[in-house]
Amino acid sequence: MNIAMLLDMVADAAGDRRAVGKATYAELRDQARAVAAHVTGRDARRLVLAGLNTDAIPAMVFGAAQARVPFTAVNYRLADDRLRDVLGRAAPAVVVADEQTRPRVEGVAGLDFATEAELLAPTAAEPGDGGSDVAIALFTSGTTGTPKLVLLRHHNLVSYILSTVDFLSAGEDEAALVSVPQYHIAGMAAVLSNVYLGRRLVYLPQFDARRWVELAEAERITHAMIVPTMLGRILDVLAETGTTLPHLRHLSYGGGRMPTPVVERAMRLLPEVGFVNAYGLTETSSTIALLGPDDHRAAAASADAAVRARLGSVGRAVPGVEIEIRDADGAVLPAGEVGEVFVRGEQVAGEYESADARDEQGWFRTNDNGRLDADGYLFIEGRADDVIVRGGENMSPGEIEDVLFRHPAVAEVAVVGVPDVEWGETVAAAVVFHKGCKAEPDELRAWVKERLRSSRAPSIVVEKDALPYSETGKLLRRVLRAELAAVPADRG
Repeated sequence: MNIAMLLDMVADAAGDRRAVGKATYAELRDQARAVAAHVTGRDARRLVLAGLNTDAIPAMVFGAAQARVPFTAVNYRLADDRLRDVLGRAAPAVVVADEQTRPRVEGVAGLDFATEAELLAPTAAEPGDGGSDVAIALFTSGTTGTPKLVLLRHHNLVSYILSTVDFLSAGEDEAALVSVPQYHIAGMAAVLSNVYLGRRLVYLPQFDARRWVELAEAERITHAMIVPTMLGRILDVLAETGTTLPHLRHLSYGGGRMPTPVVERAMRLLPEVGFVNAYGLTETSSTIALLGPDDHRAAAASADAAVRARLGSVGRAVPGVEIEIRDADGAVLPAGEVGEVFVRGEQVAGEYESADARDEQGWFRTNDNGRLDADGYLFIEGRADDVIVRGGENMSPGEIEDVLFRHPAVAEVAVVGVPDVEWGETVAAAVVFHKGCKAEPDELRAWVKERLRSSRAPSIVVEKDALPYSETGKLLRRVLRAELAAVPADRG
């Protein structure tokens, strides 16, 4: 298996269909072959992108595959020392870096810089065979330590696409807007899935909500994938401008926890759009569970509390994937009980540069806590190490966040556990208020007590102008814990 076959299939069947920029699928294949030949000629063991989104990304991904060398995108927003470190670990490599990034990393041993134009230029040379079974290698975010390099092999990625996407099933009018960075697994999944569908790709160099809306209108975008922090900002622009995005049919979100009220607001503002919640990890080749448009509508319309709650789930396992919930001793838990999420399937790589993290039966532990309902819908309760243990009682930050988020003054909220002499840990909340609104800490505590119980009411409440997020939209709870640990708790 080789992911390049996905492009070959579409180029053979619909070569004149527009792929990306002005290029057709036949032309995209020619571009990929040129990239492969140039990478081979430079004797590289990897092709690396260090910069903004660009129309050349599909050609680079499939070109690296044809040359049988891994494609890697790195987080160009890292501090200079960390960026130079990850690029040093990727060497020897051909590196495509934008004008802002290249001066920051020149001099790193083993890097051979090339421009997009150089790699896409037609050549009579033929691609060789680098011999690697790794198609894509991505560094984890590394927010709590040294980033790990995740290895995704061709068979993992091809298995994911063949089991979840119907070949050439997109209409010729369909266009996908890609605004997530390529060092996020969603960016790589967007390339593979949309190409296999035969859909046109449109790249936004970096996310800006107003520009996203403008481009979606101008390019008649029908499909898009975003992370949770993007959706709220997009909805604000839509509400402000009165834009309705009449061509948009499907909007996928994932990569972080999505508050249910935000989903409900999105469904009200865009009633004709089918929403999709996709849950997955880099190590699982992207999506392993999906809450589709019909699930969203059924949950939103249901009077049954159990069905309505599914709007806060990530749906059910995609074909070819098994999901189990296990306790601390590894025993499989029944429906309704919270434990750690384990996953298994052909698409699950679970492999790092230094080790394979799967067990002998192929199961990979996600480090996410969750539960399955009786019908197999998966609810993610947060990272296993984010659980708050107060006086021996385990608390889910997400449960408390959902309640606080429904307060009319609250625009964003994050809940963490911080050290406490009396209870071991206590609940702390960082709150961003809507413009012109405010609520006192005691009012927010009472709000939680009325809807949950007194032990879950935050003893620390801090107002903030903004919450700390990573470039891929993940809340940086580690940063919040450090900030809030210095705030005295209210013992009242």
